[in-house]
Formats: sequence, C-alpha cells, structure tokens
Amino acid sequence: MNLRGKHKCIENVSRQDCPICLEDIHTSRIVAHVLPCGHLLHRTCYEEMLKEGYRCPLCMHSALDMTRYWRQLDDEVAQTPMPSEYQNMTVDILCNDCNGRSTVQFHILGMKCNICESYNTAQAGGYRISLDQQ
Repeated sequence: MNLRGKHKCIENVSRQDCPICLEDIHTSRIVAHVLPCGHLLHRTCYEEMLKEGYRCPLCMHSALDMTRYWRQLDDEVAQTPMPSEYQNMTVDILCNDCNGRSTVQFHILGMKCNICESYNTAQAGGYRISLDQQ
C-alpha cells in the first residue's frame, strides 16, 4: 500500500523473471524491489546492480534518485572546458529517464537532457558544428 500512486504500474510484472539472475520473482523467497520505472528485481540483485551502475537493466531508466549526482556533474562540466575544436559542437540525444529527444552541446563528461536535466542520455545521431562560430 505504501507504493500506491508512487510507482509506474506494469501489468503482471511479478510474473516475470528477475532480469539480473533470471529466476522467477513471483515464487521467490527473496524480497522484490520495485524500481521507479515499475520493473522488479530481487532486493539482493538490486543491491549488486548498484555496485556496477544506476540504470534499470530492462529500460535503462535511472534506478534511484540521481538529482544530487546530476548537480555534482553540472559543477564538473562547468569546470571542465572543452578544447576549442569541440566548443561549438552539438549532438542529438535521447534521454533514458524522460524518453525525450533534444539537441545539446557536446561534452566529454556527459550530455544533459534539456527536458528533465538528467545526464542518463545516449547520443541519438551525428554531431553538428555551428557554422557561424567556426
């Protein structure tokens, strides 16, 4: 009941296998953990997963609140200027958290979604260099 209205409901999600260990979640004696995206993992598998990364293995959404880390990354990006040949480069990205697409300035440390401000993004195409600033 404490999850009511606070998660994305996926029909029959507990009838699926854990995407980490591939064992049945519904009949397991191991407690399940509900990710913000609605997918389920065994609690122990979730804890092991967090040692290696922060994304759901099924949909790539952030598996926990990354806001504090994104702000820290904002600071690192601001303190790390790109070489002149990359300063006017933009890329198309797809955000794994909001599923939005946007065009952002390229940065080696990460590309921030213009919609939800997440760095959980992937390059979705080529790059462009602004002609008026070359």
